[in-house]
Amino acid sequence: MAPFQGKNYQFFLDETGDHGLTFIDEKFPLFLLVGCLFEEQEYLKLYQNINILKQELFKTTQVVLHSRDIRRCEGAFQIFFDLETKKKFYEGLNYIVSNANFTIIAIAINKKKYIEHYGKQANNPYSICMSYILERLIYCTDTCKSNSVNITIEKRGKKEDKQLLSHYNSIIDRGTYHVSAVRFNNRIKDFLMKLKKDNDIGLQVADLCAYPIARYILNSEEPYIPFKIIENKLRRRPDGKMDGYGIKIFP
Repeated sequence: MAPFQGKNYQFFLDETGDHGLTFIDEKFPLFLLVGCLFEEQEYLKLYQNINILKQELFKTTQVVLHSRDIRRCEGAFQIFFDLETKKKFYEGLNYIVSNANFTIIAIAINKKKYIEHYGKQANNPYSICMSYILERLIYCTDTCKSNSVNITIEKRGKKEDKQLLSHYNSIIDRGTYHVSAVRFNNRIKDFLMKLKKDNDIGLQVADLCAYPIARYILNSEEPYIPFKIIENKLRRRPDGKMDGYGIKIFP
């Protein structure tokens, strides 16, 4: 992605996996939070291109792209039982996403290791991921201090949303160990929470990125086309490595 140059940015957050510590799925022991960062004009291009694809295949732009439903051909995606339609969708979506200009940051918690280290009464994995991802958002946009970022995240439920907003406000008010409250306040302009039915394209792209990254973390040796499509968008260190930058795994 091109260097940041004092523009306005949109950061869309979504998750995959269960953030609770009472149950661990041995086949999917991760909780992962992913953020997709767009300069506003780049986001507008993506928004328009995805709506064109929706209109072409579904005859409406109101279909919400949801990774799980797409994989299972559920709801509006039952049309993918027609393999030609499914192929056309994936070819179109892969082309749009691979040619879009945005940066991905992902934070994952291996819940099994986390419990072994800290116990089941440890801090909420979602809150930990939020702290880490907001720190990296600041680092990612630090090259020009006039950058401003609007954050959009999907609502999950009244209780969960209240807890999340409380944790977000504590970060903004107090900062974290690595980033001061002043830096957060100077950079983050707004924090919005939306429902899935609001049909936010940025949230849908974040959702589509989350599962492939989780699969890569669980088995990096297994080829998976959706991950290959987005791999070069993950934030990287100057030496090209993404560990701790584009993908942070805790503990």
